[in-house]
Amino acid sequence: MPGFGPPDARIGILGLAPAAHGGNRTGRVFTGDRSGDVLFAALYRAGLANQPTSVRAGDGLALTGTRIFAAVRCAPPDNAPTPAERDTCAPWLHREVQLLRPTLRVVLALGGFAWNAYWPMLKAVYGLAPRPRPAFGHAAEWRPAGAEAPMLLGCYHVSQQNTFTGRLTPGMLDAVLKRAKELADQD
Repeated sequence: MPGFGPPDARIGILGLAPAAHGGNRTGRVFTGDRSGDVLFAALYRAGLANQPTSVRAGDGLALTGTRIFAAVRCAPPDNAPTPAERDTCAPWLHREVQLLRPTLRVVLALGGFAWNAYWPMLKAVYGLAPRPRPAFGHAAEWRPAGAEAPMLLGCYHVSQQNTFTGRLTPGMLDAVLKRAKELADQD
């Protein structure tokens, strides 16, 4: 599934994979599922989306300065992609980021799986491979030293498991999106 958002985005949001009853059904990542409901409402509050909901492709949703893409291109069994699926789909992610390279300033990784998908992309597109790799955490940041690669910002995934249990609250998501905007505006 291709990404969604303007081709000159400064912020990239990297998710896991389209949900079986969401993006896989609607044809647009995070659209038509509860994770998308949480994400699009937060993007709207942050001024990065023109409406707080999205139920289907063509419903008028437009993103501002932000592009959403996934590490895995199709819905995996049990909504749990494997590293092998991530690696198989990696060339599509790498190409999408390559196209965004002139403008992309920050990538917000939704969850540890997306965080781990960032590193092979960084190597393939920018030729960078930091060692050791920084650990994932909510609001964790990594900045490439002296390189033009995008900064990486971590966020717990917007899944029901995280939002229903309070592991990720609307305030936490708003704060990390605010930080992504600040990082994207730095030159």
